[in-house]
Amino acid sequence: MATEKPSVLIIGGLGYIGRFLARYIHENELASDIRLVDKVLPQLAWLAPEFEKACSADKFIQADASKEQALSRIFDRPDGKQWDYVFNCGGETRYSQEDEVYKVRSLGLSLAVGREAAKRKVKCFVELSTGMVYKPNSAPSKEGDKLKPWSKIAVFKLQAEEELAKIEGLNLVIVRLPHVYGPYASQWVATALCMARVYQALGEEMKFLWTKDLRTNTAHIDDVTRALWAIATWYDAGKANWDEKSMGSTPIFNVVDKGSTSQGVVADIIGQVFGIETGFQGQLLSNLARLNMDSVVDDVNDDVLGPWADLLAEAGITRPGPLTPFMEKELLKDTDLSMDGSRLETVVGFQYQKPTITKELVEEVIESYKRMKWWP
Repeated sequence: MATEKPSVLIIGGLGYIGRFLARYIHENELASDIRLVDKVLPQLAWLAPEFEKACSADKFIQADASKEQALSRIFDRPDGKQWDYVFNCGGETRYSQEDEVYKVRSLGLSLAVGREAAKRKVKCFVELSTGMVYKPNSAPSKEGDKLKPWSKIAVFKLQAEEELAKIEGLNLVIVRLPHVYGPYASQWVATALCMARVYQALGEEMKFLWTKDLRTNTAHIDDVTRALWAIATWYDAGKANWDEKSMGSTPIFNVVDKGSTSQGVVADIIGQVFGIETGFQGQLLSNLARLNMDSVVDDVNDDVLGPWADLLAEAGITRPGPLTPFMEKELLKDTDLSMDGSRLETVVGFQYQKPTITKELVEEVIESYKRMKWWP
């Protein structure tokens, strides 16, 4: 008799990673049952047409998973059985929010769903975290390396990691991610592409702070979703090759491509795609900027937001999508996001299909924006 496919619950199922994970599971018929939970309604989530079936109303529950009273509605199933795999793709993903926002929406949410998953003996609970928890080093960070979170999101994600690991009976795996990019992405790569479009229109050089060597590691969304599924099934099948003595009791995996993406790599690609000059402010000017980061960021945003609005108007885009060239101060730090993803390959046997960010993959992102009529 064939073993039954696992049932899957995705918290934050309409977020960027959640929707792609849902689609991957749907298209490959990997689950016996799937439920997506999100506080945002599908109609307001900027869903592209290819997500309609995977994120359909019969699979969706609108709820705020950080609220205790919502948990039974989120977890209860009509047949009385429990979910096999729970992926926590939820939490606050915007930068520069107040601490309280992250405390409730990231830390609070993780612990609420984690405790519930433990109580219900879920077979595998996958917590999505960030590579921004590592203390930057000259070598890419491995899972056991020193931690020193350098964004607010990372501060509260690390707290969530640590608290979840203390919950008795929780079958926990932690996945730490770099900048995730791909079609419809609205963060990091999107900001850079929108800025490049503005500089292209202005006929100006696009200059990055710091140097070309600043590491901004990446992973393509398709590899991220494949990795999340591979990790959950690996855990459920008995955690082959996991050595608790040397690796710790909670499995932690970096999911990061093999391209060692840096600002220089991104600048080169942007230069090719947009036909513009790109450059770097260098250490001296960047250090001056560091002393006055607020006004530097304000100046940059003042320079690009007006022309971006003009471009949208000229293109007749009256309902702009989630794209903006608005630069977050937290993302302008001269801190390396540099991770070593070899454990996932050696332990789980995972292979990347998109091992480096390329001009073609970035052009695919822009094409996706055009299809959604987000791109001027």
